[in-house]
Amino acid sequence: MKAIVVESFGGPEVLVLKQVPDPKPGPGQVLVQVKAVGVNPYETHIRSGAYPLKPNLPYTPGADAAGVVLAVGPETNRFKAGDRVYTFSFNSGAYAEQLVSIEDNLQFLPSNVSFAQGAALGVPYATAHYSLFQRGQAQAGETVLVHGASGGVGIGAVQLARAAGLTVFGTASTEEGRKVLLKEGAHGAFDHSESGYLDKIVAATGGKGLDIILEMLANVNLDKDLNALSLRGRVIVIGSRGRVEIDPRSTMGRNADIRGLTLFNASPGDRKAIHAHLHAGLENGTLRPIIAEQMPLSDAPRAHEAVMKNKKIGKIVLVP
Repeated sequence: MKAIVVESFGGPEVLVLKQVPDPKPGPGQVLVQVKAVGVNPYETHIRSGAYPLKPNLPYTPGADAAGVVLAVGPETNRFKAGDRVYTFSFNSGAYAEQLVSIEDNLQFLPSNVSFAQGAALGVPYATAHYSLFQRGQAQAGETVLVHGASGGVGIGAVQLARAAGLTVFGTASTEEGRKVLLKEGAHGAFDHSESGYLDKIVAATGGKGLDIILEMLANVNLDKDLNALSLRGRVIVIGSRGRVEIDPRSTMGRNADIRGLTLFNASPGDRKAIHAHLHAGLENGTLRPIIAEQMPLSDAPRAHEAVMKNKKIGKIVLVP
């Protein structure tokens, strides 16, 4: 089969398409014919060598994919050949024509969902769910701001929050992005490049402030976020690209929290709950992953450049 192989850490050019042996499923494992692969920003950090956890070289990147089960190994009971599935968490490497995964890292893909959409679920939608419900403890009737909401995680958070009965605001720097947010369920969409946009969002809450802020760029926004919170409000830090200075007094009068997360810290129970919820949302149509662009597997270097430019609305997907 063909797969992207990284033999040394570095720029996008180290993503090289090669012929490699077909994988074989062992006990408790499933062999999947990959139909689509989701590209995530953290994969660019791993590839560059900047990520704290480094894989052994050489390696094939990727965790998120969707496809069809080709075969199952011994002691595998949940899946059978022909099942449509999507993957999440670690496997033999999703940037490939085939992959092997333990069955606990697979979920059934409903027939009404495309393979490209299935490849957009593992990290983005699971991160959105984990940030909202496990870390953010979101409740129906609360108000949430999804900062930088036109990417894969942001759109997932908007759809999940709206379906759960929250009042949802989102930000995007383009008019097209803001239109998408309104279409996907946001009650209001704002331009985060505009001066005073947070004041407008707080005014839209009737002056109460936001119960939850999902923050994709904490090094830029965190200090300002704290002043937009309600009493007992929470900022959930999903992404940051550097250090930031804050005034802790902004948390004190509100009894406010700043909570970080990484999806890899989710417990097995959390993951089970997340993907049961996502599967139900896909079946009933409340969750609708948006695909920004599909590229051939050989264009993995270009996909890594594109995913870091923050100009795409939705998810970049590779097609083997």
